[in-house]
Amino acid sequence: MRENMDQNQQYQQIPARVDRVRQNILPLLAAMIWGTAFVAQSVAAESVSAFIFNAARSAAAFAFLWILCAIRRKWRGKPENSRGELIRAGISCGAALTVGSWLQQKGLESTSSGKAGFITALYIVIVPVFGIFLRKKTPVTVWLSVILAAFGLYFLCVKEEFVIQRGDFYILLCAFAFSIQILTIDYFSSRVDGVELSCAQFLVVLILSCFGALISGESTPPGALIACWGPILYAGVFSSGVAYTLQILAQKDSNPAVVSLLLSLESVFATLSGALFLHERLTGREYLGCILMFLAVVIAQTPERFFRNVYNLYLKKRGQI
Repeated sequence: MRENMDQNQQYQQIPARVDRVRQNILPLLAAMIWGTAFVAQSVAAESVSAFIFNAARSAAAFAFLWILCAIRRKWRGKPENSRGELIRAGISCGAALTVGSWLQQKGLESTSSGKAGFITALYIVIVPVFGIFLRKKTPVTVWLSVILAAFGLYFLCVKEEFVIQRGDFYILLCAFAFSIQILTIDYFSSRVDGVELSCAQFLVVLILSCFGALISGESTPPGALIACWGPILYAGVFSSGVAYTLQILAQKDSNPAVVSLLLSLESVFATLSGALFLHERLTGREYLGCILMFLAVVIAQTPERFFRNVYNLYLKKRGQI
């Protein structure tokens, strides 16, 4: 009897370990892919307009995910999705992703990939702040991180004449759009299949990006698209098709604020890849901004009890308690 109980406890621990791997390793992989994708996006931004690039990458992502969904359905059967729920999820997540992707690509036309990575990572602070409007309690540490992030943005983006470059402003707006997308995925990830949702959202991004290109009058010569096939495929298949699917799978039954912390490490990978492949260099002032923003990211997701325990330990050593 005791052996059976021990076996049952072991079986119960296995799903917990799998969940920990899914909730920690998958967003870390997504962050690495996104960070390196800033290089591909920066290269493409020199010759391909924002809506056209996002339409092309979304087409590649949709094709990849459609094939993956077809293979999964053949092997595992059709997922138990409500079609109506999947459509709502795809439209909601896809609309937010379209806005965020366009703003990010537009910003990369006039700012570096390293700076863009750190400014985009502000969603780690914005996500819990948005929780206020969803009637969620916001701890003091989040407000401290908001102040640090504001100073970090100042040193990273604001020049001596107190102006913000247009590209940095676009990236800042994209951080808000991605925050909405993260919260939207948090709502739908437990209601629909993750891979099906990823496929649906990129179909929506493809349609909206094509529509946006027609309305705005953007155009790119076919030769420029052909010349950028490498960055487009990397951003489409890996950054979009793979990484965003990893994000959805990681957020299922997870705390979105915790997952967004790991996703925000894309800023580190963006800076490293920008320096390695594009030979980008930040000034001392901009590095200080990056450090402050990274501290804001860490503090925003550190439990308050950690700081209380550290403070109590400090008082204990001084003999005050």
